[in-house]
Amino acid sequence: MDGAFDVLMAEGLEHLSYNKVAEAAGTTRQLVRYYFPDPDDLMIALCDQIARAYREALIDGMGDRQGEDRIALFLDFYFDLLDAPRKPRDDQVYDALFSLAARSDRVKTNLRQQYTLLGHVISHELRQQFSQIPLPACEQLSFVFVSLMYGHWKMVASLGLSEDHKHITRQAIDRLIESYCATPDAADCSNTWKEAD
Repeated sequence: MDGAFDVLMAEGLEHLSYNKVAEAAGTTRQLVRYYFPDPDDLMIALCDQIARAYREALIDGMGDRQGEDRIALFLDFYFDLLDAPRKPRDDQVYDALFSLAARSDRVKTNLRQQYTLLGHVISHELRQQFSQIPLPACEQLSFVFVSLMYGHWKMVASLGLSEDHKHITRQAIDRLIESYCATPDAADCSNTWKEAD
């Protein structure tokens, strides 16, 4: 998995092969194929490894934080505004995985589940901090946050825009939260995290 990560970071999806992964991992092509006979198995394992790195960083960083510190930590973490815990350096890998998801239902399902879980956690944290905002509105805000966060990093990884734009997007999230606090019942709050029909 580390070999696949390194190849994706350095060369992108178009150069990913069992030979490249084996070379980056310091092992043989046959051994990589033995453990991952289907290339999608390797990509799903890589998705899970990356998700685990995010969970561990957040769990370590949360410590005894209470109240508004918690939601600020979540938001700042995903926009890489913290000295610790640091957001993993993996934007090119996620870019490749999302490209792969266009043709692999298994990878798409895995990524959707991971982002949906993140959305639910953010919804919960928003609700804890801003009890005046109804839960469906918190879910809506979490969907917007995840979409903006993902979009920001894809603009950086795919299109080469400056990472410094994270400040703009982070401030926009704060303004959105403030608007929901000011008018908590104004939003149409249908089921935000449902799958397409």
